[in-house]
Amino acid sequence: MAAENPSVSGVAGRYATALFELARDDKSVDAVKADLDKFAAMLAGSPELTRLVRSPVFTAEEQGKALAAVLAKAGIGGITAKFLAVLTANRRLFAIHDVTRAYAALVAKFKGEATADVTVAEPLSDKNLDALKSALKTVTGKDVALNVNVDPAIIGGLVVKLGSRMVDSSLRTKLNSIKHAMKEAG
Repeated sequence: MAAENPSVSGVAGRYATALFELARDDKSVDAVKADLDKFAAMLAGSPELTRLVRSPVFTAEEQGKALAAVLAKAGIGGITAKFLAVLTANRRLFAIHDVTRAYAALVAKFKGEATADVTVAEPLSDKNLDALKSALKTVTGKDVALNVNVDPAIIGGLVVKLGSRMVDSSLRTKLNSIKHAMKEAG
């Protein structure tokens, strides 16, 4: 399956594919995704946990003990906890961010969903998010999950990346086009 989807390649892709196949066989694909998302949120909110995960200073045994305590406190168990323990034992816990992203891609493909990366100048309202999802569903014929990033540098408009397609309707890009056209003209 990793070979069919170029976004899930390398070490992270192999681990994500193995986890996905286990979760699919156990009929717990969504539960594992929720646990991975919870762990990713914990990583984002804790510099200490990030250091534990990324630093080669800690031994696999130290990482394993600390991780077991963190997972127990967070209520993450089952396949996800066992998987994270395997990553730790194999000294691959540093790749959890890429594994989580690859797993999400596999789940989306399994469910017939697509994921779009959207960059906007300021946060979108729920009404605008729904309109964007609806427009993308019309184009793709699939439900579309949005990863929204706010980047004030684009000034206005938005940039949408969906698979290999990208639409850049940002004001920054339009202004740069006008600037280049004026340089060529004069």
